Amino acid sequence: MKAQSDVQVTIRVDKSLKENAENLFSRLGLNMSTAFNVFLRKAVSEDAIPFPVSAKSSRFVAGYTENDITNAFQAAVQREVAIKKQKGIPIARYDGETKRAYLEYPDGTREYAKE
Repeated sequence: MKAQSDVQVTIRVDKSLKENAENLFSRLGLNMSTAFNVFLRKAVSEDAIPFPVSAKSSRFVAGYTENDITNAFQAAVQREVAIKKQKGIPIARYDGETKRAYLEYPDGTREYAKE
Protein backbone atom coordinates (compact mmCIF):
# COMPACT_ATOMS: atom_id res chain seq x y z
CA MET A 1 0.00 0.00 0.00
CA LYS A 2 1.32 3.44 -0.91
CA ALA A 3 1.82 6.07 1.72
CA GLN A 4 -0.43 9.09 1.28
CA SER A 5 2.63 11.25 0.63
CA ASP A 6 3.89 9.08 -2.25
CA VAL A 7 3.83 10.72 -5.67
CA GLN A 8 4.35 9.28 -9.11
CA VAL A 9 7.33 10.50 -11.14
CA THR A 10 7.53 9.91 -14.88
CA ILE A 11 10.80 10.07 -16.80
CA ARG A 12 11.82 9.24 -20.35
CA VAL A 13 14.82 6.98 -20.98
CA ASP A 14 16.14 5.00 -23.90
CA LYS A 15 14.41 1.58 -24.09
CA SER A 16 17.71 -0.31 -24.08
CA LEU A 17 18.98 1.68 -21.09
CA LYS A 18 15.76 0.91 -19.17
CA GLU A 19 16.02 -2.82 -19.91
CA ASN A 20 19.70 -2.91 -18.92
CA ALA A 21 18.95 -0.99 -15.73
CA GLU A 22 16.07 -3.33 -14.85
CA ASN A 23 18.36 -6.34 -15.37
CA LEU A 24 21.04 -4.78 -13.18
CA PHE A 25 18.61 -3.81 -10.44
CA SER A 26 17.04 -7.27 -10.53
CA ARG A 27 20.48 -8.83 -9.96
CA LEU A 28 20.88 -6.46 -7.02
CA GLY A 29 17.49 -7.46 -5.61
CA LEU A 30 15.87 -4.13 -6.49
CA ASN A 31 13.18 -2.89 -8.82
CA MET A 32 13.40 0.38 -10.75
CA SER A 33 11.36 2.33 -8.21
CA THR A 34 13.45 1.12 -5.26
CA ALA A 35 16.69 1.86 -7.12
CA PHE A 36 15.59 5.43 -7.87
CA ASN A 37 14.55 5.86 -4.25
CA VAL A 38 17.99 4.61 -3.14
CA PHE A 39 19.62 7.14 -5.47
CA LEU A 40 17.38 10.00 -4.32
CA ARG A 41 17.83 9.20 -0.62
CA LYS A 42 21.61 9.03 -1.04
CA ALA A 43 21.66 12.32 -2.95
CA VAL A 44 19.53 14.03 -0.29
CA SER A 45 21.58 12.62 2.60
CA GLU A 46 24.83 13.81 0.98
CA ASP A 47 23.26 17.05 -0.29
CA ALA A 48 24.89 16.24 -3.64
CA ILE A 49 24.87 13.84 -6.56
CA PRO A 50 26.42 10.74 -4.92
CA PHE A 51 29.12 10.36 -7.58
CA PRO A 52 31.41 12.81 -9.37
CA VAL A 53 29.69 14.92 -12.05
CA SER A 54 31.82 17.53 -13.73
CA ALA A 55 32.32 18.82 -17.25
CA LYS A 56 35.99 19.21 -16.38
CA SER A 57 37.02 16.14 -14.40
CA SER A 58 34.22 13.60 -14.72
CA ARG A 59 35.15 9.98 -15.27
CA PHE A 60 32.15 9.89 -17.62
CA VAL A 61 33.31 11.90 -20.59
CA ALA A 62 32.83 11.32 -24.29
CA GLY A 63 33.78 7.80 -25.23
CA TYR A 64 32.20 6.04 -22.24
CA THR A 65 29.39 3.70 -23.15
CA GLU A 66 26.12 3.23 -21.31
CA ASN A 67 27.59 -0.11 -20.23
CA ASP A 68 30.62 1.63 -18.68
CA ILE A 69 28.34 3.94 -16.71
CA THR A 70 26.03 1.08 -15.69
CA ASN A 71 29.00 -0.97 -14.49
CA ALA A 72 30.33 1.99 -12.49
CA PHE A 73 26.91 2.47 -10.88
CA GLN A 74 26.67 -1.25 -10.07
CA ALA A 75 30.13 -1.17 -8.49
CA ALA A 76 29.15 1.89 -6.41
CA VAL A 77 26.01 0.15 -5.16
CA GLN A 78 28.00 -2.99 -4.31
CA ARG A 79 30.53 -0.88 -2.36
CA GLU A 80 27.71 0.77 -0.40
CA VAL A 81 26.17 -2.63 0.39
CA ALA A 82 29.54 -3.96 1.57
CA ILE A 83 30.08 -0.91 3.81
CA LYS A 84 26.61 -1.31 5.33
CA LYS A 85 27.19 -5.03 5.95
CA GLN A 86 30.54 -4.26 7.59
CA LYS A 87 28.91 -1.66 9.84
CA GLY A 88 25.99 -3.94 10.67
CA ILE A 89 23.45 -1.66 8.99
CA PRO A 90 20.43 -3.35 7.38
CA ILE A 91 20.19 -3.16 3.59
CA ALA A 92 17.01 -2.32 1.68
CA ARG A 93 16.25 -4.98 -0.92
CA TYR A 94 13.42 -6.15 -3.14
CA ASP A 95 12.10 -9.71 -3.43
CA GLY A 96 11.15 -10.20 -7.08
CA GLU A 97 9.21 -13.39 -6.38
CA THR A 98 6.91 -11.91 -3.73
CA LYS A 99 7.18 -8.37 -5.18
CA ARG A 100 7.86 -6.93 -1.72
CA ALA A 101 10.55 -4.70 -0.30
CA TYR A 102 12.43 -5.81 2.80
CA LEU A 103 15.35 -4.99 5.06
CA GLU A 104 18.11 -7.60 5.15
CA TYR A 105 20.07 -7.64 8.41
CA PRO A 106 23.74 -8.68 8.67
CA ASP A 107 22.70 -12.05 10.14
CA GLY A 108 20.65 -12.75 6.99
CA THR A 109 17.21 -12.24 8.54
CA ARG A 110 14.63 -10.31 6.53
CA GLU A 111 12.01 -7.86 7.69
CA TYR A 112 9.41 -7.32 4.97
CA ALA A 113 7.72 -3.94 4.54
CA LYS A 114 4.18 -3.79 5.83
CA GLU A 115 1.54 -3.54 3.13
